[in-house]
Amino acid sequence: FDAEFFQMSPREALATDPQQRLLLEVAWEAVEGAGIDPASLRGSSTGVFAGVMYSDYGGRVSQVPAELEGFLRNGSHASVASGRVAYSFGFEGPAITVDTACSSSLVAVHLAAQSLRSGECDLALAGGVSVMATPATLIEFSRQRGLAPDGRCKAFAAAADGTGFSEGVGLVLLERLSTARAAGHAILAVLRGSAVNQDGASNGLTAPNGPAQQRVIRAALANAQLTAEQVDVVEAHGTGTTLGDPIEAQALLATYGRRPAEKPLWLGSVKSNIGHTQAAAGAAGIIKMVQALTHETLPATLHVDTPTPHVDWDAGNVRLLTAARPWPADEHVRRAGISSFGISGTNAHLILEQPPAPVPAEHPEPQSPTDEPPILLSATSEAALRAYAGRLHQHLTTHPDAKPAGTLYRRHHHRHRAAITGDTRKALQALTRGEPHPELITGTTHGGKTVFVYPGQGTQWTGMATELLATNPLFRKHLEDCADALAPHTTWNLIDTLTGKPGTPPPSRVDVVQPSLFAMMTALTRVWTHHGITPDAVIGHSQGEITAAHIAGALTLDDAATITALRSQALLELAGTGTMAAINQPPQHIQALLDDFPDVHIAATNSPTTTIVAGNQTSITNLVTHYQGRGVNARRIDVDYASHTPHIDRLQTQILEALAGITPRTSHIPFHSTVTGELIDTSTLTNQYWFTNLRRPVQFHQTITELAASGHH
Repeated sequence: FDAEFFQMSPREALATDPQQRLLLEVAWEAVEGAGIDPASLRGSSTGVFAGVMYSDYGGRVSQVPAELEGFLRNGSHASVASGRVAYSFGFEGPAITVDTACSSSLVAVHLAAQSLRSGECDLALAGGVSVMATPATLIEFSRQRGLAPDGRCKAFAAAADGTGFSEGVGLVLLERLSTARAAGHAILAVLRGSAVNQDGASNGLTAPNGPAQQRVIRAALANAQLTAEQVDVVEAHGTGTTLGDPIEAQALLATYGRRPAEKPLWLGSVKSNIGHTQAAAGAAGIIKMVQALTHETLPATLHVDTPTPHVDWDAGNVRLLTAARPWPADEHVRRAGISSFGISGTNAHLILEQPPAPVPAEHPEPQSPTDEPPILLSATSEAALRAYAGRLHQHLTTHPDAKPAGTLYRRHHHRHRAAITGDTRKALQALTRGEPHPELITGTTHGGKTVFVYPGQGTQWTGMATELLATNPLFRKHLEDCADALAPHTTWNLIDTLTGKPGTPPPSRVDVVQPSLFAMMTALTRVWTHHGITPDAVIGHSQGEITAAHIAGALTLDDAATITALRSQALLELAGTGTMAAINQPPQHIQALLDDFPDVHIAATNSPTTTIVAGNQTSITNLVTHYQGRGVNARRIDVDYASHTPHIDRLQTQILEALAGITPRTSHIPFHSTVTGELIDTSTLTNQYWFTNLRRPVQFHQTITELAASGHH
């Protein structure tokens, strides 16, 4: 058990019942296996419904060791099991531990479904666990002659001679069907209906009660709004006892047996395969039938050479699954019933149904015709990462056609990470051995905040959208949305221009390049956020602030498109009046020389030693020559106007009037302004701000410094 993974101390882990530890591990696997990052559910109304029937782990200790004091009580109580999962994961829905003995996990699933339907929770983990810390149960059942001498459950067999206890854990992740489909979650089966009842005053506290079993089955069918013949198979309680099996079989014959001769009810028990897992038995039955639906096969029930003679098998059309049978997904809807009965008379029956046909994804995963996506792995320690790589290598060796990239990227990303970009198996072998490989990248991350930084003009290149338009439907969709938003303000088509269609304007023209960059950055961001990469803050350099404000939620797409289109069109009036340059010198050093270079201004401070200047073309050329002659890296920028200088003043009235209809909002993501160098209220991003953004120097270095000081690093 990896105590550190669940933020437990070694002492607390030792004092914690293995049942609780197993629930933690399997809860993580269930959520992550569903394509959900467990960390994303922290604070959500996710519920935990855990069947637990043993609390004897701490009872073995007559004198608590000093190092376990304060931990053993909570670590041993069954009531804590569900709460510990909720605590560790940060779930805030119901957390309920259920003990109805052998029906515990099926009752837990029933309660979870009710909680989901009532709206108490939006997601639920349900199932059970059994670990026998002491031999007490085995001794007691042995005295009652209830255990099979060979330890095998021979469910419904003439040779049945007692049950065979085993240990196990099983959880299923439940969600309302409509919610799961809307979220695009993989649906393995549908819980069509369920019911729970009690034997009541029957022929003995622990004796099975046939009429009560019939009632719970009929109640589950009614809850599912189904008839008996609409169910193909029943996963029975089927413990292999000479008393319980005949009573259960007769109840099944009475409820499911009246059906057409060509449609028998098939009957089996997973206990013949893995033993009686007690509080986890119902979960085992569900998992078996989900696998049967997935693989379109009804597994055989073992150890049934001859059906028990204590059942009148001719009383109905019920047949034992003595051999595996095909269960194809054809025109009829496949369904399975599952039963669990507790020793004190609490009975449960539920009905599973095959999943609905998948809804085509609104935004399918990108499919590149040339490149395989990288394999991403992570773990809480370097040793765990190596072990993980070894397991994945073994899996890919036995399943050579597997494509793990799509599954792995949905997992939680731990501190120790690896990315594989080529020969997966060889790189995995190298990672397992702790060796370098040319297609393997490893490293560790530290806690921090993510900032999306949007560049200004100059980051474009010809054909920059071509490959993504061809391979990523989500990117194309959002780029088309940007094209629609820009269309009322332009005479050219964004998609045609980005793909270089003949007759489109040159991409270097300011009124083309700025809207194109805005659209590219917006569409790329929507792809990132779709895959769970979200910012804690945003900033933009010059025109990049328009995209930053839109992503932060301060500007609608239409308003952002209006600003970038109309403002860039206004800049056409300045064509040929100036230029800009990048110089690797501190701004104060350059400022001291500007008296010798008329009409040159500091336009942006990008770093302590990188400064952008703008102004008169002749003066800028002379300044660049001055620095180049002294061995300083200085270069002209390919623009013919001087942004972020007094040159912009002549456009003030035009820009303010064109953008008068802009209605900024308070953003849901912090917006750090490179105009002011600090976090600002985005409701102030009016037309005046967007003129000032073009007129004033860009305080990029100051803003980055402020972000780092506030924990964004």
